[in-house]
Amino acid sequence: MSVVTRFPPSPTGFMHIGNARTALFNWLYARANGGKFVVRIEDTDRKRHSEEAVEAIIRGLEWLGLNWDGDIVSQFARADRHREVAQQLLDEGKAYYCYCSPEELEVMREDAKTTGRPTAYDKRWRDKSPSEAPADIKPVVRIKAPLSGKTIIKDEVQGEVSVNNEQIDDFIILRSDGTPTYMLSVVVDDHDMGVTHIIRGDDHLNNAFRQQVIIDAMGWDIPVYAHTPLIHGPDGKKFSKRHGAQSVEEYKEMGYLADAMFNYLLRLGWAHGDDEIISRKQAVKWFSLSGLGKSPANFDFAKLENLNANYIKESDINSLIELTKPIFEQKGLTISDKEIAYITAGQDELKNRSKTLLQFVDEAAFYCKALPLEYEDKAAQTIKDNGDTLRAMISALESAEPLTKENAMPFFKQFAQDHADGKLGKVGMPLRAALTGKTSSVSIFEAAGILGTEDVISRINSALSQNT
Repeated sequence: MSVVTRFPPSPTGFMHIGNARTALFNWLYARANGGKFVVRIEDTDRKRHSEEAVEAIIRGLEWLGLNWDGDIVSQFARADRHREVAQQLLDEGKAYYCYCSPEELEVMREDAKTTGRPTAYDKRWRDKSPSEAPADIKPVVRIKAPLSGKTIIKDEVQGEVSVNNEQIDDFIILRSDGTPTYMLSVVVDDHDMGVTHIIRGDDHLNNAFRQQVIIDAMGWDIPVYAHTPLIHGPDGKKFSKRHGAQSVEEYKEMGYLADAMFNYLLRLGWAHGDDEIISRKQAVKWFSLSGLGKSPANFDFAKLENLNANYIKESDINSLIELTKPIFEQKGLTISDKEIAYITAGQDELKNRSKTLLQFVDEAAFYCKALPLEYEDKAAQTIKDNGDTLRAMISALESAEPLTKENAMPFFKQFAQDHADGKLGKVGMPLRAALTGKTSSVSIFEAAGILGTEDVISRINSALSQNT
């Protein structure tokens, strides 16, 4: 059997984390088994449909690197096919027209509550002839659900799950205006697209029982199901806005790497032994449905940050610079060849200090700032309080060998011996304030070596002129 999985989001808002994980699991299972991963936009709800949401979904898939096979399918565009199947079910006596008025349905709902009946609709039109139909009611089409026995779902995560058939109502498959319902459209599309495996959240498990009614009525193959527990927040409750960012694009904007997000979502409900850092190549090789967890996974921002920090540390500097160029530019910072050379030379410490790309830019920003710098209040005061030390530093630099990463520390150690009783801190604090405008930064002596003598002297002179 050739594996086909699908990702069928509704275009009514952003692509949230739960959707992204569902897409990832389906993509991985298809790729792990040499199959196809197809995308279908479930856009039958035209009142809530948003083209911006469709574009956000596509951007989210592209950012995570989840390439799909074939064209993206619009469910709305396939409505004629859905109606065709409904008509076939009518012709075969497996569905029927229901002419109940809204008032009648409301009475049934109240009666079901009172009597404890498992379904609201009482099937009154199931065996009636359309000749008895009232003239002023446009009918819906209902499926004939089984009246007795059980419907059993064999699920790769949940195990064997069953429901008594009297709990499944004769649900609507075509509305009175002729539009297909979600339940019908999904089943028809999955069949026509050749979907063999359905991996989705366990909030869809109840839908599976109703969808199987249509599958059985049409005599189609039942797909393999894997209903995964939903993602929870740190408090153990369903993940929502109150826990923080939900949109995939928000995480991109917050400076998370796509590979780190891929890895984190993979581990959010799936495991391969004790492995935590898993590359895409390894994920494709290792992924199986047996690794899916049976308990909800808790979204942990600290773990995501730490994982992202690891990916930043291991990233090629040219890749990081390309990813962060737009962020530098948004902050009004120059990122020409000169600044790139500075960042490249200081990459080890910049990477080690950064958990997100935003932090990487903040740490590297001083390399890219034009004079005069802006100074934090404490930095400005430090410069004022240490003017003599900074002026002496300029003199020493002018008569010394040009600064490099290798000789910077020996130079400043000697300067500290000559001007600060050997205390590097008394040298480092005013130097940091002058070179960065801040009171915290990467190793300032290494940074001075990277900037070089000319740039260091220019920055100290500018700092003195601005703060004395």
